[in-house]
Amino acid sequence: MIALDRLLAALLLSGATLATGLAHAQTPAPEPAAVLRTYSDIALATYEDALLGAKALKEATDALIVNPSQETLEKARTAWKASRPAYQQSEAFRFGNPVVDDWEGRVNAWPLDEGLIDYVDPAYGADSDTNSLYTANVVANRQITINGEAVDTSAITPELLRDKLQEAGDVEANVATGYHAIEFMLWGQDLNGTRPGAGNRPWTDYSRTECTNGNCDRRGEYLTAATELLVADLEEMVGDWREGGAARKHMTDDPAVGIPAILTGLGSLSYGELAGERMKLGLLLHDPEEEHDCFSDNTHVSHFNDVVGIRNVYEGRYKRVDGETIEGPSIAALIAAKDPAIDKEIHARIEDSLSKMGKIVAAAEGGEAYDQQIAEGNAAGNARVQAAIDALIAQTRAVERGVTTLGAQNVAIEGSDSLDNQGAVFQ
Repeated sequence: MIALDRLLAALLLSGATLATGLAHAQTPAPEPAAVLRTYSDIALATYEDALLGAKALKEATDALIVNPSQETLEKARTAWKASRPAYQQSEAFRFGNPVVDDWEGRVNAWPLDEGLIDYVDPAYGADSDTNSLYTANVVANRQITINGEAVDTSAITPELLRDKLQEAGDVEANVATGYHAIEFMLWGQDLNGTRPGAGNRPWTDYSRTECTNGNCDRRGEYLTAATELLVADLEEMVGDWREGGAARKHMTDDPAVGIPAILTGLGSLSYGELAGERMKLGLLLHDPEEEHDCFSDNTHVSHFNDVVGIRNVYEGRYKRVDGETIEGPSIAALIAAKDPAIDKEIHARIEDSLSKMGKIVAAAEGGEAYDQQIAEGNAAGNARVQAAIDALIAQTRAVERGVTTLGAQNVAIEGSDSLDNQGAVFQ
């Protein structure tokens, strides 16, 4: 018996896979309630880190507005980029929890018709068949018309952005708040297409003494309002994941609701959202406008951290920005107790997705931005992106086998025309 114990210990330490029956004996399934507590604790920590990033971003944008210069603009851009990883990792908590899903559009909606907010290049066009506010330019105009009603925009406030402009006219592309509105305010349009280069808004767009493109004071007011809203929205979500918060209660009150919600989130982010809407659609169209962080050329970082977030949730482990690790019973442990082989496959598929995403990141950091990688005629770049899409699809199929293993009901993984009905994309 002692010899057997030593053998088992050696196998575990070496990472070897035990036979299924033996694994069941050695790794009993955690209680679903414990898995949901871990999930909620990781959600709270992730959103707390995103909030810290948003507060640092606000400090940097405040400094830009008070003392415009190339240096303060670059520091604000750096703070924006630094704020993204934690938020992108939080997207693994979407798609299964209505508290998060109903809120998410305020903070990360894209793509956006930036002409609603500020000046745009003439090549952008003057109007749109689907959006009467395509070039409303709130920064330049103290009154605009929405659905036939005159709206006072003389004071650019968080309330104006949130209550009047966000999805104004029921048009989703009218994005007035969140990370991407702020991104546009810091970088401006990326006019390079699939050639090298990101947006290049001059710091003088915020200068009172050397103002370029007019309305520099109002541009500062807009940026201030947008960053204040981002902080407030993330504070709200942090509260929703604390004890007694609405998002935590939705996940933890009933395991029959919470466990399927975890699986729905993992599958939907992997498949319909990331592999489909954020990657395959842009690749099919070779269109940089379909790039997630299209003004800053930061898309490779956002995509990579979406997959990190999926791994965090699956493994029940999150490393905070201060180095603390939050971990506990996980959905992986639930699946492993039922079928270790399926758990092993899911782990392997997630790691393969990270590896394929890592190659996109390496290319971008080497000078070939994501929008260049999806460009028509870039065979190597296209293949690199397609390999990551394929890995995400395989990852989703493994998650679906995990759903079957657990016998989970009411798991609804979102699809995408770009994956499931490509003819519709070109109609």
